[in-house]
Amino acid sequence: MLEREWPDEGELVVCTVTNVKDFVAFVTLDEYGEREGLIPIAEVARGWIKHIRDYVREGQKVVCKVLHVERSKGHIDLSLKDVNDHQRKEKIHEWKNEQKARKWISFVSKASGTDEESIQSVFYREYGALFPVFEDVLTDESGTIARLNLDKKVSDALISVANENVKLSKVTITGNLILTSTKPDGVNVIRRALRSAQPTIEGVEIELVYVGAPKYRVKVTAHDYKTAEKAINKVAKAAVGVVERAGGTGEFVRKARSGKN
Repeated sequence: MLEREWPDEGELVVCTVTNVKDFVAFVTLDEYGEREGLIPIAEVARGWIKHIRDYVREGQKVVCKVLHVERSKGHIDLSLKDVNDHQRKEKIHEWKNEQKARKWISFVSKASGTDEESIQSVFYREYGALFPVFEDVLTDESGTIARLNLDKKVSDALISVANENVKLSKVTITGNLILTSTKPDGVNVIRRALRSAQPTIEGVEIELVYVGAPKYRVKVTAHDYKTAEKAINKVAKAAVGVVERAGGTGEFVRKARSGKN
């Protein structure tokens, strides 16, 4: 299995603790071919440390920051204390995704008859990682395949594996539609506007909620921001257009977008 050779200084890495001494903990770097690194006791935790084993133990998975790399001697110095909780969670999430991607690459390899290392080398060259390739195949299939420039058998297998295995996180965009009509049939005008604001768009969820006249909240959920942006603009344009053509007024006020799993 192809591995990256050396980490960069300042990079966060996932490690397995292999040996704990009085003043240092030895680890292997899971993402770098089991290269060995060390965490001096001063880099294990902030403040005075009485017993290093109160903080690290053999077999434990930890996320460390790379302080120094000396390739000629094979030395990698690491810090555990310089990684906060948010960074730790994000890195572990990223690492788990990479493990999934390695498994998926084995599926691509088997289906296409191409060795795993050659596929990984292309992914690393173009993306510097494995998992984002599978995400991009779902959100921009033609662009991703063109960028990778893979053999057709590999491309076809990659598309198939991505569609069968990848579950994209979703993003949500919300805003308020402010719709008014002073016409005698104003209520019907608003109803038509709201109906037009609920088109069927593949892969997009659209929800309208009455807030209080003349305000209606619209929420759009999709797999990526580009799709969500396009959908909410279409929704807003349709609703406002109906009201304005009937002599009323319409406005769409955006709110911040957010991501969700």
